[in-house]
Amino acid sequence: MDTNITNVCSMMGILPSECMPYGNNKAKVHLNALKRVASNEDGKLILVTAINPTPAGEGKTTVSIGLAQGLAKIGKKAILALREPSLGPVFGLKGGATGGGLSSVHPSDEINLHFTGDLHAITAANNLLSALIDNHVYQGNELGIESVVWPRAMDMNDRNLRAIETPARKDGFVITAASEIMAILALATGINDLKQRLNRILIGYTADEKPVFVSDLGGADAMALLLKEAIHPNLVQTTEGVPAFIHAGPFANIAHGCNSIVATRMALKFGEYAVTEAGFGADLGMEKFLDIKSPLLGKKVDAIVIVTTLRALKSHGGATDFASPDMDALQKGIPHLEKHLKNIRMFKANYVIALNHFDSDPEDETAWILNWAKENDHPIAFAEGFAKGGDGMRDLARKVVEEAEKPSDVKPLYNSEDRPREKIRTIAQKIYGATDVSFSKKALRQLATYETLGWNFPVCMAKTPLSMTGDPKIKGLPEPFTLEIREVRPSLGAGFLVALTKGIMVMPGLNKTPRAFQFRIDDDGNVTEEDE
Repeated sequence: MDTNITNVCSMMGILPSECMPYGNNKAKVHLNALKRVASNEDGKLILVTAINPTPAGEGKTTVSIGLAQGLAKIGKKAILALREPSLGPVFGLKGGATGGGLSSVHPSDEINLHFTGDLHAITAANNLLSALIDNHVYQGNELGIESVVWPRAMDMNDRNLRAIETPARKDGFVITAASEIMAILALATGINDLKQRLNRILIGYTADEKPVFVSDLGGADAMALLLKEAIHPNLVQTTEGVPAFIHAGPFANIAHGCNSIVATRMALKFGEYAVTEAGFGADLGMEKFLDIKSPLLGKKVDAIVIVTTLRALKSHGGATDFASPDMDALQKGIPHLEKHLKNIRMFKANYVIALNHFDSDPEDETAWILNWAKENDHPIAFAEGFAKGGDGMRDLARKVVEEAEKPSDVKPLYNSEDRPREKIRTIAQKIYGATDVSFSKKALRQLATYETLGWNFPVCMAKTPLSMTGDPKIKGLPEPFTLEIREVRPSLGAGFLVALTKGIMVMPGLNKTPRAFQFRIDDDGNVTEEDE
């Protein structure tokens, strides 16, 4: 992993004029590289997802990184395409997002913090628009803006900024990862597409409920100017020197949870296997990848890897001490995994179960789940990338190659012509297993308005990642439930409608003991993290 980033570019086939180093260990790759290789045949697209997160942890990013290294070990040219971490979770409960052990991406501290400044650029562009809106109203309001729907943003968890009041109006903040600018950057294919998407942003309504867009106000070019460097994907490498694009980081419980279109396309064009991941569980990130990102990417997924652990399954089975042997809890947790597998098959996708394995896993529980997979014809392999790096991922890599070589005919979950409320109902009932969906009066009014205006787009569900339901306390395979939709917000620049379930927050708060208190930095700038 001592290879200079310019040498990584060279080995990938990226020209010196296309490789823009930020020091020795990271670089941006100019979009001109993607234009140059546009006619290259796509590599295989591997999507890594997981069961719903638990306190036990699943290790989806570590498995993604380890899988790319495992593919390299068996002679495949693999390239990663991952999301950028957000500062809020880094200093909150979740921590960083650069993998772990011998399956990490580096420089991890820089990736988890400011990296190349992309998230700061997104924050600046978001808040420039807020300033332009308020200034327009202050200077005479020629557009007649009566209500503003555009929020401010910052890349930190701060619950006190969810609702604020300025001298001009009532306002609020979202975390940068939930900003529509983040979603736009992740889906834009170039500067021109970026500007078109920025112009389509809804900023508010007039007194007679006529929508007002950035194209009416102006400022799209100035916002694009702030984003002109951020749109180029960031390149780093793994512990074993596998190239990794890390670019854009929309939350999967609020936004669409996938890295950028341009980074994934680069991985497909420069590699034989592009390994990417979608945020949180398969009920959120995977569904959004397949229904929102994949059609824009123009490439169907060749194989899906779903990550689980014995500990996480026992947690979904009701165990609180999930590190201890508990066959009963494991067996009770299996239906949760089976539901995710059913959903994958619903999309007609090829898949492999990655059992993220720990040395302390009880042998009888390990044998039981392997036998369960065999009896039910589920491809499964150990993932031991944390402790063994690529060598611990060879078996999984071989099974992924085997599945990816099979024909792929992934189908979308719903028809694009379906009304938004029908799309919401389809996701809730087919993916989450809801028996019914209830809409608040506000959500029904909003949906009626959007239908009148002809805003029929894919639906991006904003839901707790901790449960298939809208209640984070409900684990495993839930009993019959109704999913409650409290609000539906248009993200017209991104090209989807965001359906917010009851209780979801677009600006997270810090937990009681934030990880911010655990970081230590010495005189040489070395960073460590101490357990409380």
